[in-house]
Amino acid sequence: MIPILILAAGASSRMAPRDKLLEPVAGEPILRRTARIALAASPTVIVVLPPDRPARSAALQGLAVRQVIAADAAQGMTASLRAGINAAPTAPGLMVLPADMPGFETADFAAMIAVFLQDPSRLIRATSDTGQPGHPAIFPADLWPALAALSGDEGGRAVITANRHRVMLFPLAGDRAILDLDTPDDWDRWRKATGG
Repeated sequence: MIPILILAAGASSRMAPRDKLLEPVAGEPILRRTARIALAASPTVIVVLPPDRPARSAALQGLAVRQVIAADAAQGMTASLRAGINAAPTAPGLMVLPADMPGFETADFAAMIAVFLQDPSRLIRATSDTGQPGHPAIFPADLWPALAALSGDEGGRAVITANRHRVMLFPLAGDRAILDLDTPDDWDRWRKATGG
């Protein structure tokens, strides 16, 4: 199977004083929900956490995920990527997703993994149903060193751009691939629209 790496080490600064990864979605913290549905698609789920947010670790209690602390999380998303890649088992690919997107369902991850395994040389990137690129993405194993070598807060975008000839876009329903809630206003609008 393809391991799933959940990036959950961000500062959540635009939500202060709340932590967006602890915001409830259908009665459970979004971080726990993301990890739970990932576990239903893959037996190997790695969650990268910062060293100073014990409540995030507590939210994962009882789930069979591997928690990895990124001591240098303040350096940006690529620090989390590095920590996660270093903890990942040997596999043909690695799915990478942020922890703060409430629209994902297990079926999304499972379908992307099935398509990737048909040709593990491709880089699979989710899009909205209108084709707007988003998350998650599955990176073939030969690209992991390039991901680990990145710096700053760009995530895997540079690796995707450099390997655009290998990218297969995979549409998810509606706006699941791009629905990212970063501020209290974002969360309020989403809850009013969905009842979530």
